[in-house]
Amino acid sequence: QVQLVESGGGLVQAGGSLRLSCAAAGTIFSINAMGWYRQGSRNQRELVADITSDGTAKYADSVKGRFTISRDNAKNTVYLQMNSLKPEDTAVYYCKALIVSGVLSKTYQYWGQGTQVTVSS
Repeated sequence: QVQLVESGGGLVQAGGSLRLSCAAAGTIFSINAMGWYRQGSRNQRELVADITSDGTAKYADSVKGRFTISRDNAKNTVYLQMNSLKPEDTAVYYCKALIVSGVLSKTYQYWGQGTQVTVSS
């Protein structure tokens, strides 16, 4: 059984910063891509950023230059440093990971439970 546990959300004023963390726990052989998605007032889950196992990162245009994704493979953890936050960044942020696990060593997609980020104007 594998779980993704997120932390770091909260309330911040516009222009402020937050750092999200997502740790994978359980029987894990390896982790491929890890990423962050968000679901805001439009109720559509959108990609914020993702990162491959070798550290190649990709960002949504709306967060480029403000957010930085990183990972610590030894800790099975992915981070999202969010700077210069805007009210439109308000959303529930979800972590996603592609994890090789189980007796058959298959790749499965896992989601975290979500963490609320609220940016006040």
